[in-house]
Amino acid sequence: NDGGSESPGGAGAAAEGGGWAAAALALLTGGGEMLLNVALVALVLLGAYRLWVRWGRRGLGAGAGAGEESPAASLPRMKKRDFSLEQLRQYDGSRNPRILLAVNGKVFDVTKGSKFYGPAGPYGIFAGRDASRGLATFCLDKDALRDEYDDLSDLNAVQMESVREWEMQFKEKYDYVGRLLKPGEEPSEYTDEEDTKDHNKQD
Repeated sequence: NDGGSESPGGAGAAAEGGGWAAAALALLTGGGEMLLNVALVALVLLGAYRLWVRWGRRGLGAGAGAGEESPAASLPRMKKRDFSLEQLRQYDGSRNPRILLAVNGKVFDVTKGSKFYGPAGPYGIFAGRDASRGLATFCLDKDALRDEYDDLSDLNAVQMESVREWEMQFKEKYDYVGRLLKPGEEPSEYTDEEDTKDHNKQD
């Protein structure tokens, strides 16, 4: 009897064991589908993240920087040359995307700083002009600009020192592209070698 009673119990246990096996198999199969779904979601998220890194941030940067880098990025480096005041005025950021300004007789390409020197920037008044007097006297009015060549001879020693300090700052941050010509002065002829050497020195 005991053996008889054990036999159905054993069959029940076997059946129960089979149920666990079937449940485990179902779980593994379902788990496999779930793992596949998780993997697919992860791949989609990774693809979306990569797209955001490549394009989204670039768009965000252009929006936030509002001209800080984008105009400069699309322009080739300017070949070294000298400028008269009239030629310099063409590069004010409105008629031409490139922005130049002069400090202490040196002309700098400040296009990458268009956030500051562009038409809407706080120092936009200096774009395409000789900024020396305005920077030396901390004046952002048109009074600081001269339509003729400004030899700065009426500035005092402190103001001239300020001009030289500004010149050094511009040399460190922006490309030096040439000299601002005095009236009647002839432009220099720059070789490609001089031009490259000057740009490499700044890089």
